[in-house]
Amino acid sequence: MTTPEGTASPWRRGLGAAAAGALPVFAFPGPALWWFAYVALVPWLLLVRAAPTARRAAYDGWLGGLGYMLALHHWLLPNLHVFTFVIAALLGALWAPWGWLVHRLLAGSPSARRVAVALLVVPSGWLAIELVRSWQGLGGPWGLLGSSQWQVEAALRLASVGGVWLLSFLVVAVNVAVAVLVAVRRARVPAVAGLVATATVTSATWVWSPRPDVSGRVRIAVVQPGVTDGPENRFTREETLTRRLVDQDLDLIVWGESSVGYDLVERPDLADRIAALSRATGADILVNVDAHRSDRPGIYKSSVLVGPDGPTGDRYDKMRLVPFGEYVPARSLLGWATSVGEAAGEDRRRGTEQVVMDVGKGLRVGPMVCFESAFPDMSRHLVDEGAEVLLAQSATSTFQQSWAPEQHASLAALRAAETGRPMVHATLTGVSAVYGPSGERVGSWLGTEESTSGVYDVPTASGTTPYVRFGDWPVHAALLVLVVWGAFEGLRTVRARGDRDGSGPQPPVRPARTSRGSRARPVR
Repeated sequence: MTTPEGTASPWRRGLGAAAAGALPVFAFPGPALWWFAYVALVPWLLLVRAAPTARRAAYDGWLGGLGYMLALHHWLLPNLHVFTFVIAALLGALWAPWGWLVHRLLAGSPSARRVAVALLVVPSGWLAIELVRSWQGLGGPWGLLGSSQWQVEAALRLASVGGVWLLSFLVVAVNVAVAVLVAVRRARVPAVAGLVATATVTSATWVWSPRPDVSGRVRIAVVQPGVTDGPENRFTREETLTRRLVDQDLDLIVWGESSVGYDLVERPDLADRIAALSRATGADILVNVDAHRSDRPGIYKSSVLVGPDGPTGDRYDKMRLVPFGEYVPARSLLGWATSVGEAAGEDRRRGTEQVVMDVGKGLRVGPMVCFESAFPDMSRHLVDEGAEVLLAQSATSTFQQSWAPEQHASLAALRAAETGRPMVHATLTGVSAVYGPSGERVGSWLGTEESTSGVYDVPTASGTTPYVRFGDWPVHAALLVLVVWGAFEGLRTVRARGDRDGSGPQPPVRPARTSRGSRARPVR
């Protein structure tokens, strides 16, 4: 891979770049080798660094990005088929500038100064990519590198300070330092210094960061019916499982996404049956309706709260929809995607605002639906609005035999740690999970093979985390770093060109001296 220009096959190099880019997937669930994230980028960095030209480095960045996106979304292949490769190639192009950046700073035998700059600029470039691809229209922030650290207590503490963004920055910085230690002997001192500085800052932040003040406990039940055939059978199974929760002294019962396949206004019999369950268990029930609404056109996915007297009027309509899943962008042009994969035959409609609900026993909850739990800003906004418990209603039944359910369930740990509020991840078919206000796991997961209900004693907390207070400051800092570095590089380029063509500042001309050191006299 690092042979001189002209001796390495471009195809072999391209496949190597794609394979190197795919390596970080092993840090995510299912393998969940969280420690691997800190070295997983090293082969990719070394390959890009050794590229014969900056253009080739950009290609290696693109192909590595393709491999990264394809590995993180490999479970879509049975559903989207070749379209998965198209999406991965488009998103992978975001890493082309990053490849150029790595090559610019680390190619050849970089000085200690360049390595020190790389330890700051290269992770900032990675954060810029994660910011762009986090846009919902590009598929959202699934698989941000920092989210691989969801089960590490120290990392979750850092997430309360700078969110998943801070974790991504630190993971990339460590990878850069390791790559320099491996490949650049003359720059090992700044690489080691970078690792020591990272460890020092991380440890200080871990000690300084405030911990959530646990203020009480609530009992929340999750109903997971498992794989069923049709909405009627699903509802019957959910009803049966919920009846088993009588005398559990519950504060809330949560059903998964699309747990009710009919509008409750059009089907008052179903609303009455849910209300009867609420009376029997003594708790409000949060269901999720996936159906045409009677009061407006179109299909909505809506979290609906039902109490002992029926629907309470609290309703949240899902705002961020899955592209090529719940809707097809530019359907008139891309509608053919429905014949390639399993995109919705009819687009779901978007909600307009987030909602905090008051459940029957004075508890304030903030619902999200499905992959909205991947968006840090949504959970942060709900906590700003007073949510004491975060909820995510999900359904990953299409991807039962893949890594997707575990990956999705792990995201709730990050959202809990970032906000200092517990989070309940309730699904139709698993994995369902609950996390405390520090991101710690509460109870056991309900796996994809289970059709059951689970009761959790969930700790609640007060106080505000730095991340909720200051928001996505690591991203803003990273963009500032890139702007400042770009300005300096631009100035250096202008000066270099000026020196080459003679238009730059010239050194003063000193008079010539004779061999005795006296000034030469002009010839008359």
